[in-house]
Amino acid sequence: MTPLLEAQELTLAFGRRRVVEQVSGALRGGEWLAIVGPNGAGKSTLLSLLAGLRRPDAGRVLLLGRELAAWPARERARHLAWLAQQGEADGELAALDVVRLGRLPHQGLLGAAGAEDEAVVRAAMDETESAPFAARRLATLSGGERQRVLLARALAVRPRVLLLDEPTTHLDPSHQRALLATLAARARAGAAVASVLHDVTSALAADRVWVMARGRLVADGAPREAGLRAALVAVFDGAFSIEPLERSGTDGATRSTRWVAVPAP
Repeated sequence: MTPLLEAQELTLAFGRRRVVEQVSGALRGGEWLAIVGPNGAGKSTLLSLLAGLRRPDAGRVLLLGRELAAWPARERARHLAWLAQQGEADGELAALDVVRLGRLPHQGLLGAAGAEDEAVVRAAMDETESAPFAARRLATLSGGERQRVLLARALAVRPRVLLLDEPTTHLDPSHQRALLATLAARARAGAAVASVLHDVTSALAADRVWVMARGRLVADGAPREAGLRAALVAVFDGAFSIEPLERSGTDGATRSTRWVAVPAP
């Protein structure tokens, strides 16, 4: 199956320092990918290359098998949505109107919103629990409320590829858990989802994990794979161990395993 988004030998330098070096990998529909690594590993820079916000010095990104740079901006925006690490902090638009911006790639600047657009916007706000402050201006919202509105805007695009840089920023634990469930649900619905995550345990809830260090992709695998878990521990210099957490299903018989990062003593 052709990947929805593919990185081929991506390299980018800031001055003499290569912040992303020869990274190749694929994002497939139906899969949630977490990108993890220590500070300065190149995670956010890589995500910006995948989103087309930066041009690589070498290598290329393919969206649906076509070079990303060759896509017309509006057409690309219908297929790929992005949530920045630090979303806009001010603005006079009401939260509802901010989320409506997610439908622009489908409507065009001069197009009018239809009933389907409004239904998608409302569903995205319900999903992120941002509907209660739909009428408030973005500038008046708390950091967590604003993050949920910006996430709703990205979800309202209904993209085939969803890229999120530290989406749990400012969110309390209950909304972090809801966000992770949303990412998993979007992947189950067929989207390719990639998120840079600071919290290792949250990242281990994803279907696949990319481990980055010094600009390179050093491991790519599922949390259940011992090699992936060993690489994670290694890049963080043994600051934690990764332990299994067994959970019972609602029937009391079905069991599943989650992996959690436990700080080293």
